[in-house]
Amino acid sequence: MSTEQDRVDVRGAVSFVALAYAPAWLVTLPLWLTGEGLTWAWAPLVLTVMMFMPAVAALVVNKWISPKPKLLRSLGITNPGGIKTWWRYILVAWLGPPLVMLLALVIGYMLGVYKADWTGFSGLVEQVGGAVVGEEQLKSPGALALFQIVQVFLLGWLRIVPALGEELGWRGYLTPALLPLGQPGAFLTTGVLWGLWHAPVLILGYNYPTVPIVVAFIMMVCFCTLVGVVLGWLRLATGSVWPPVIAHGFLNASAGLATLFSQAGHPVDNASVGLLGWTGWIALALVILVLVMFGKLPVRLEKPKVGISRGVNRRSRR
Repeated sequence: MSTEQDRVDVRGAVSFVALAYAPAWLVTLPLWLTGEGLTWAWAPLVLTVMMFMPAVAALVVNKWISPKPKLLRSLGITNPGGIKTWWRYILVAWLGPPLVMLLALVIGYMLGVYKADWTGFSGLVEQVGGAVVGEEQLKSPGALALFQIVQVFLLGWLRIVPALGEELGWRGYLTPALLPLGQPGAFLTTGVLWGLWHAPVLILGYNYPTVPIVVAFIMMVCFCTLVGVVLGWLRLATGSVWPPVIAHGFLNASAGLATLFSQAGHPVDNASVGLLGWTGWIALALVILVLVMFGKLPVRLEKPKVGISRGVNRRSRR
């Protein structure tokens, strides 16, 4: 992936943030007006529509506010060389989130904040109890657990559709737009803005219902920043938005693993368990550390450099 920018396009970046925030926050108004919040029957639809607002903002900015000559390529929807240049990252994006989630649960278990039943799945049985699949009731904990795992690894592909709505904005547009700040600056700024974008639903108890609102804001920003580094790496390393889209989808699908391996009588608290919790941040930090140690971060990007004569471009690595 290459970038020709020497300075941040302030007009485009500010417009994107405004367009990503305002419509998304307006969409959540019914959750407040009904007085039912996240328990409202239509809440899942509201949250899904909210997820598409960053994509709309990115398309509007790139099409009309700060037009780009190649709209689809600038957002990473297409890239030079196509899928053959990044298809290997599909496995990372698909299998990586569940594996990192498992690592987070193991860390939580070792630190004593996650009470696990690794083989009995008693927490899962307690929560779903008489779950019905088709016309047959799942009575075996093992069968119930297997069904949940299949949902994570196979049906998780359905989650990449709403994930595209967020990633097209945050990683497709904003992270590359902020690269003149340097990769750490781009990742940090994107992560903070992404985390605060969740404000209306965080106040209603989204993700962190057991902690004060201010703490929920801080925790969401920390989570989004750490995850954003990994998703940003996928975006810059491949020049495509699709690997972070896939990873985001399976990140969401992996949330159920915390309940799957939990112990009955010990509800999962997102503030301390899983990738949303502080023990999960350790797992994410370890992933980032490995990327740095193996020279994958910061990503080496191609930067066009003017040659010795007009019209001649030379490529340098940075």
